[in-house]
Amino acid sequence: MRLGLFCLLLLFSFSVFAQEDDLQLKNNTSKAGAEIKAPVDLYKIITIERDTIVVDTSLTIQREYKFNYLRKDTFGLLQFLNEGQTYNTLDYGLTVFNPFPEFGFLAKHFNYLEVRDINYYNVPTPYSDLYFKSVMEQGQNLDAFVSANTSKNFNISVGYKGLRSLGKYKNQLASTGNFKLIASYNTSDKRYFLKTHITAQDILNQENGGIATLSQFEEGDNLYSERPRLDIYFDDAKSLLKGNRFFVDHAFKLSKKPSSIVVNHQFNYEYKFFEFIMSANDRLGESYATSINNKTRYNRMYNKLGLAYSHKTLGDFNFFVEDFQYNYFYKRTVVQSSGTFVPNNSNDKINTWGAQYVYQKDKWKGTFLISNSVTKQSLTNLEANIRYTLNDKNSFSFKYQNMNKLPNMNYVLYQSDYKEYNWFNSFKNEKINSIEFEAKTQWLEASAQYTVLNDHLFFANTNPTFNEFGIADQLIVKPFQYDKTINYLSVKAGKDFKFWNFGLDNTVLFQQVEQADPILNVPKFTTRNTLYYSNYFFKKALFLQTGVTLNYFSKYKANDYNPLLGEFYIQNQKDIGDFPMMDFFINAKIRTFRVFLKAEHFNSSFTGYDYYTAPNYPYRDFMVRFGVIWTFFS
Repeated sequence: MRLGLFCLLLLFSFSVFAQEDDLQLKNNTSKAGAEIKAPVDLYKIITIERDTIVVDTSLTIQREYKFNYLRKDTFGLLQFLNEGQTYNTLDYGLTVFNPFPEFGFLAKHFNYLEVRDINYYNVPTPYSDLYFKSVMEQGQNLDAFVSANTSKNFNISVGYKGLRSLGKYKNQLASTGNFKLIASYNTSDKRYFLKTHITAQDILNQENGGIATLSQFEEGDNLYSERPRLDIYFDDAKSLLKGNRFFVDHAFKLSKKPSSIVVNHQFNYEYKFFEFIMSANDRLGESYATSINNKTRYNRMYNKLGLAYSHKTLGDFNFFVEDFQYNYFYKRTVVQSSGTFVPNNSNDKINTWGAQYVYQKDKWKGTFLISNSVTKQSLTNLEANIRYTLNDKNSFSFKYQNMNKLPNMNYVLYQSDYKEYNWFNSFKNEKINSIEFEAKTQWLEASAQYTVLNDHLFFANTNPTFNEFGIADQLIVKPFQYDKTINYLSVKAGKDFKFWNFGLDNTVLFQQVEQADPILNVPKFTTRNTLYYSNYFFKKALFLQTGVTLNYFSKYKANDYNPLLGEFYIQNQKDIGDFPMMDFFINAKIRTFRVFLKAEHFNSSFTGYDYYTAPNYPYRDFMVRFGVIWTFFS
C-alpha cells in the first residue's frame, strides 16, 4: 500500500495545478473583484449504472449514520467488536446475488470494494474528501480521496483508506488498506465514453476465535473488565484477504445522430487470495501439520461485448455476449484417509448471451435484463426494475429477479492443513426468486421484499457436542445444500418526525421465514430510533446536531463465525439479541468541515453483560470516539 499512499500524495500536489482555464466558471470574478466559486451541484458523482449524484456536504441524521468504517448506512449489519472486523447480517434482504461463481469467503468482503462500489467523477475544480475516525485501541482510520478534471472531458481520481486498530481483546488486531485509482473520459462530440479503475486491497485480521469462557464476560467481574484478561480460543491465528483489479467500461457511438448504434465493451481482470495462518489447535480438529498455513488463490477474467441502439422515443436496446473465465487453485493435492481425492484446482469458461432494454421518459425509468449461458453450465438471470418519480419528494420502484446461480468456489473446493477441512463437491445451482417494492414519500419510506430460495447453500458445524455455554466444543464446519424451499419476507419502514428543532428518526424492520428446518435464521424485529436536536449558532456560522440513538434486535439463533473459512455458519444452539445498544452523539459543521463525537453503547455497564454479535463474540463495550470529515473544492 506504500504505492497507494505515494500516488495519493502525488495527486494532492498535482490537483492544485491540474485545472485548465476552460473548466473555470465564466466571469469568475464579480465587479468588486471577489472570486465566484462553482456551486456544489456542479460536483457530480456518476455510478457504474450511469446514475448521477451531487456531492453532499450537509450534516443530517443520515450523515451521522454513514460516519463509520464502511462509509455507508449500516442498518441491518451488526459490527464485531473491533473496527475492521466482519459484520453479522441482521437483514437478509441486503444480500446481493451474482449468477457467476464467485471466490467466496464472504465474511471477509464487507470492506472489499467491488465494481459496483467504485464511482466516477466530474468536477469543475479539484475536489478532496478527508475522513478520520479514532479506533478502539492504538491506531486510527483514515480515508483520503482527491478528484480533478484536467479538462472538461477527462477526470482522474485517487483514494486510499487505511485502518489499524489493536482492539480491546487479545489477538484482535485489524489492519486494512483500500487503494483506488479512477479515470473517466469522453470525447467532445459525446461519441466515446470511458470509465476505468484499478484497485489494490488487503484486509488483515488477527482471529481470536471469540471468548472461551462466557461467564468471565457475563458476570461483570471487575477482574475481567480489563478485556485482555478474558480467555480466548486462538492466540496466534490471523487471516488475510488480498486482491487487485483492473476494470474498463467503454462505449463508442457509430454516428453523431441521437439515434445511433453503440458498441460497448466491459473488461474486468481480478486476482485474489485468502490466507489463514496459526499453530494447530484441537478446536478445529486433527491436522496434518503443527503449523497451519492455508492459502486459496483465485483469478478471473470477464469480457462483455454488446451492440446497443438508442432511440429518443423507444428507449435503449442492448444485445450482448459475456465471457467469464476463472481459475481457483491451490499448490498441492490431498488424498484423505478415506481415499477421497481433493484436486488442487477448479477452472472453467462460461459464455452467455443476453439482452437489456432501458426506457426513460418523463417520470418513468425501466430496465429489463435477461441472460442465459450458451456453454454447458446452467446459468440464467432475469431482472426487471421500474421506477416512477412523481416529484423530488415522492418516488416508487419495483424490482423482480429470477436467478439460477452457480455455487461460490469455496463451497465446491477447499483445502486445509486441518484434515476435516478438505472437500470437493458437486452441488446444484442455487435458485433465487425475489420481488421487491419500495416507496419513498414525504410522509413515509417503506419497502417490502419476498424471496423464494431453492437448493440454498450454507455452512454448518458437523460437531454435535456443546459446552455449558451452548458453544460447540469443536468447529468442524462444512458446506451443505438444502433440498427444500425457503420463503423469506421482509417489511421495512422509516420516518423522520420533526418538530421545531427536534427530530425523531425511526427505522423498523420485520422479517419472517418459512422453512422446514432452521437454515435461514434472522431476527424477527430490528429497529433504530434516534431522538436528536439540531440548530444554528453564532450567526449561522456553526450548525450543531446532538442526540441519542437506540439500536435493537429481537433474540434469534444468529449465525456464528468461522475465521478459518472466512464465513458465517448455521448454529441452532444459542440465542443472541434482545439487548439495547444506545449511543450519544454531538456533531458540528462549520462550512465544509464536520466533526463527530460519539459515546458508543453508553448503557453497557447497567443493562447487563449479555450483548453479543455472534454466540461467543461480545459486542463492544462503552467507549468514546471522535472523527472529522473535511471537504475541499479547490
